[in-house]
Amino acid sequence: MPGNKVRIVGGEWRSRILSFTPRPDLRPTPDRVRETLFNWLGQDLIGNSCLDLFAGSGALGFEAASRGAKRVTMIERDAHAFKALRENAMMLDAQTVELRHADALEFLRTDHAHYDIVFIDPPFRGNYLPQVLVLLPARLTPRALVYVEAPRMQQLSPGWQVWRHGRAGTAHYALLKRTMDHA
Repeated sequence: MPGNKVRIVGGEWRSRILSFTPRPDLRPTPDRVRETLFNWLGQDLIGNSCLDLFAGSGALGFEAASRGAKRVTMIERDAHAFKALRENAMMLDAQTVELRHADALEFLRTDHAHYDIVFIDPPFRGNYLPQVLVLLPARLTPRALVYVEAPRMQQLSPGWQVWRHGRAGTAHYALLKRTMDHA
């Protein structure tokens, strides 16, 4: 598949192709990693509210919507990437997807919603994960799961534990939970 396209791997929109404008630091989560992630989460996300920070190509957020999430909020600050997200949402008639053209950290500081599943796949050159993990707990439901993708697994701040993890090429990925003493 060309470098500016990604395929939805499951759910209602299975095999549909998302197009995006190539951007620096934009690396869609590979099909195999998304398959693993959604096996961990369960194929059916009906009733879940999801947040896709640093949405980029939209692969994770649209995948969640395809699998029945009741609401998917996708945050992207790059204007070109955001335009492609809007076009893909229209092409899919994605009624449960809310797109926000915003900075992810600023969004977390001002948002008041709560989420069951959060996807965090920031640009690898930034050091966003520690900042996000500090802001995120106030936005989580009690049993929330948080997917992270990074060039290496970092030491997690107190209150977080790795539930599942894997590696694909240069990317490490994990599903995090809040620890009971910080839930």
